[in-house]
Amino acid sequence: MTRKVTAAIDVTVVDVENGTAVPGQTVVVVDDRIDKIGAQAELGIQERAQTINGHGLYLMPGLVDAHVHYLDAPVFGRLMIANGVLLVRDMGMPTDYILKLRDQLNRGETLGPEMVATGAILDGHPPLIPQVSLGIKTPEEGRVAVRKQAEAGVDMIKVYSGLDEDVFLAIVEEAQKHGLKIVGHVPESVYIEAAAAGLRSSEHLLGFEKVIAKLLGEPVNLRYAGMGSDADYFRRLGEVDPAELAGVYQRLRTSGLTVCPTIVTFKTFIDLRAFQAGSFPRSEYISPEVLGIWKSLWSPQGELPDFIWQGWAHMVSDLNKAGVPLMVGTDLLTPGILPGYAVHEEMAIWQEAGIPPADVLRSATIVPAQFMGLGDRLGSVSEGKTASMVLVRANPLEDVRNAQQIEGVFLRGQYFSREDLDRLLDEAKSLAQPSTA
Repeated sequence: MTRKVTAAIDVTVVDVENGTAVPGQTVVVVDDRIDKIGAQAELGIQERAQTINGHGLYLMPGLVDAHVHYLDAPVFGRLMIANGVLLVRDMGMPTDYILKLRDQLNRGETLGPEMVATGAILDGHPPLIPQVSLGIKTPEEGRVAVRKQAEAGVDMIKVYSGLDEDVFLAIVEEAQKHGLKIVGHVPESVYIEAAAAGLRSSEHLLGFEKVIAKLLGEPVNLRYAGMGSDADYFRRLGEVDPAELAGVYQRLRTSGLTVCPTIVTFKTFIDLRAFQAGSFPRSEYISPEVLGIWKSLWSPQGELPDFIWQGWAHMVSDLNKAGVPLMVGTDLLTPGILPGYAVHEEMAIWQEAGIPPADVLRSATIVPAQFMGLGDRLGSVSEGKTASMVLVRANPLEDVRNAQQIEGVFLRGQYFSREDLDRLLDEAKSLAQPSTA
């Protein structure tokens, strides 16, 4: 059988692990794998290879969105690829629906990024979002739910804010028996340092507001009073003793916790009404179905003040300095979060908060790939790995916003030129707004 060979010639390879750019490289892709990387003279490119002139271009790993709720697959997939997002972690959808879609994406039957998925969320009773959650009243119900999720084939178990502490601990124990990571919200009933004993990734910085309260000597409420009910404490972040806060960060790092902050979600919520009304840039990519979800699920949510997302950005910068592993995620399907585009916005927020571009890029590539158990084949441009890569026109290690300047994308060896990507954007628009196409 004839093998497909593609070679990017005279390209600069972005080494995300070392934070360096290696110029003058030729990268040979055979079928869906990176076969060889080196100088062209050394590799001896075959005549039948499709060649891509990489002069002046940078080849980096495909980006990851580590927190999505993947619904409008034909539209979401095209926008993800066009933005260089080639791996996603779905963090809560009905189990049967999302596992079927995950398998279709991973087999290449549906156009879009690769996926790992948690299936339905395990929450307290009644669950906050019943459309995608299971309400759990007792520890035994929690154990049963974990077993059912494991039998269904989920990649991880997601927990949520309303779980009681004894139920959360039972879920953790049962998941460990099945070799499944616990990810999601720090339950309101559990202080974050205790949760970190079983929680492998913490989402949205939920729970960190209680850290601020405790370090300020304020009473810490460990009863459910609404998700993020103590968020006002972020207004007082500057009052906290930096040394004491750094001590918390170091303990979290030692626990093995990874944090996926999704700051862009809460920055977007300062203009929530505009997004619910459909008056925002690139609204043509949002279908009436998705817009309806924005209106129905988040209609009670008021617009958030600036200090919350700005405080989170400051905290994420400090977490990075403390060496706590971070993952870029967007909470796709919340109002104003556009597939693919929001990943670049999240990365820019981190850079503006003072995180070096190389660290931001690692948190959008190799760190989440390794967390998801896929680091052996995704997350870096290396021989033997899957050829899911992005060709950009400027160095993202100098300015992470350069990752938006996409010239081409490899998705498991299939190359999409800039012309192809523009076509995908046109298709996404037509699929989202069929009546205007």
